Amino acid sequence: MAESISRAATAREVVALLHEASSDELRALLERYADDPRLQVQKALEQARRRLRRDDIERDRVLAMYELQDELSEGGIALGVDEVGRGALAGPLTVCAVALPKEPIIWGINDSKQLTPERREVLAERIAEHAIAIGIAHIEPASIDAVGMGVAIRMGMSQAIENAGIEPHTVLIDGNPVHVHEREKTLVKGDARVASIAAASIVAKVARDDLMVAYAQDYPLYHLDSCKGYGSAEHIAAIREHGLSPIHRVSFCGNFVETPRLFDL
Repeated sequence: MAESISRAATAREVVALLHEASSDELRALLERYADDPRLQVQKALEQARRRLRRDDIERDRVLAMYELQDELSEGGIALGVDEVGRGALAGPLTVCAVALPKEPIIWGINDSKQLTPERREVLAERIAEHAIAIGIAHIEPASIDAVGMGVAIRMGMSQAIENAGIEPHTVLIDGNPVHVHEREKTLVKGDARVASIAAASIVAKVARDDLMVAYAQDYPLYHLDSCKGYGSAEHIAAIREHGLSPIHRVSFCGNFVETPRLFDL
């Protein structure tokens, strides 16, 4: 029976089916064509098995992020917090706080640094669609210069938590203790271990990148759309040639320029 079913399709058609099938569909197709003797089909089946193994590993990774979140929050609402832009020379420090429901699971969620820009955009949309709450805060360069990065991070996290507009059972923060919330718990590499922190890292990264692309229209000399305010060779060369714009962090640029801000001249 299995052979008669498998012979109903050409080898090329079976290969196409295996290539286009979802993970759930793939399991049924693997069983259906397991005994197909055609070499082309058998090679495609082995590729499909490897794909399923990767999918299973990825599924287990994401489920573990949700399970750890649930454990740390004791089943209550967890507000994950993360920041981006800490080491940039220009632009704000951006902090995001996100609370996710237990369902639906946001498959593919991860530390934003592990994702392509395109993947971050897709996941940010899914997070925005399903999140219980999202809070975002931007700490501007002048404030960073005035108070230093440590205080700026605490300011940003406090504002993002407040802007989320909920009272969480637990606030989960990537990194070391910050002391911004009485229910705070911190985890080193939390953005790769806890779903809500990963979500916060993604939303913060997308929000800040979009902002830097917009700033590139106002300050085109600094390549902000490509470097996002970080110290690329082109960005540093532009600072040395043109001085600083109003969105540069003066305290971060002392090694590159001793001239006034370009736009103050």
